[in-house]
Amino acid sequence: MNDYHERLAKKLLEKNDHLSYYQARTWVELLWEDFETTYARAGEEYMGSEMTERIVKQWIENYGDKLHEFTAVNPKYKHFLEQDKYTLH
Repeated sequence: MNDYHERLAKKLLEKNDHLSYYQARTWVELLWEDFETTYARAGEEYMGSEMTERIVKQWIENYGDKLHEFTAVNPKYKHFLEQDKYTLH
């Protein structure tokens, strides 16, 4: 799974230069978990990591350039995504 997260974090950094590597990786992990949890709650059969990667990749393509704006309207997630001043991408 680490390979999936790594690829997706790199993809997100290509789309959004406002994020550090740490933030991009956190976003990928949050989106991944959100999709799998929502899918399971809906009673759907697990389709594997490849399916989750496709969905998260699609979200990154559609919304990746705006993800840094999310914490402004959703302070609940701010502690997950605060900029680490010592980490650069």
